[in-house]
Amino acid sequence: MKVEAHLRYLRIAPRKVRLVADLIRGKTVKEARNILTFCRKKAALPLLKLLNSAVANAKHNFKLEEDNLFISEIFVNEGPRLKRIFPRAMGRADIIQKKMSHVSIFLEERKEKENKQKK
Repeated sequence: MKVEAHLRYLRIAPRKVRLVADLIRGKTVKEARNILTFCRKKAALPLLKLLNSAVANAKHNFKLEEDNLFISEIFVNEGPRLKRIFPRAMGRADIIQKKMSHVSIFLEERKEKENKQKK
């Protein structure tokens, strides 16, 4: 059973968020929380909140155990851009694009018992 949570319109560039998302991909929820708690990147706090939201969804909606959950997928897509004008010399102007991110996280339950029975 896949449990999902989405974070839309995060005002951090996707390239910077992907650095943190790559750290927790495939990890258990407990490991991911530890990594995000001590990570010094700005994107770590919003991703920690998203992870906590996904775990709450799994507990409340699907009655899953938190200890058995791991991050099966996490991906960061580009959101809309805010275009701002920056004045330059001799009356010219440059456009600054302030980027946004859309983050999706998918949790799955580990099947420890099935693997032991097959062996």
